[in-house]
Amino acid sequence: MNTRPVVLVFLLIVLVITSQFEWKQQIGEAAAADPAAARRRQQLLAREDAVKEKIILSQEKNIQQLNQLIESLQRQLLHCRGSNNTVHAATAAAATEVSEVKGHEIIEDENRR
Repeated sequence: MNTRPVVLVFLLIVLVITSQFEWKQQIGEAAAADPAAARRRQQLLAREDAVKEKIILSQEKNIQQLNQLIESLQRQLLHCRGSNNTVHAATAAAATEVSEVKGHEIIEDENRR
């Protein structure tokens, strides 16, 4: 008695599984048989590819602009470093001159005494 319901359930499962395969196969054949749908699908894929390419080109352009900005900032940094070194050298030279003048003044003061 228990085997009959088990066999019926098993057959029902087999029937459902096979009908699913047939249904998917029919949908695939119907889609392949409809040239208008295939054309629309190709147009959508072409549009997607065009959008992706535009995005990539835009990103490449942004990367180039960023690289140019980086180069510009590096040049400005080098210029500032050069100016800073010049200021430090001038300051050091002026400090040296001031110390030499003070040294001469001290020597002159000692000589006067």
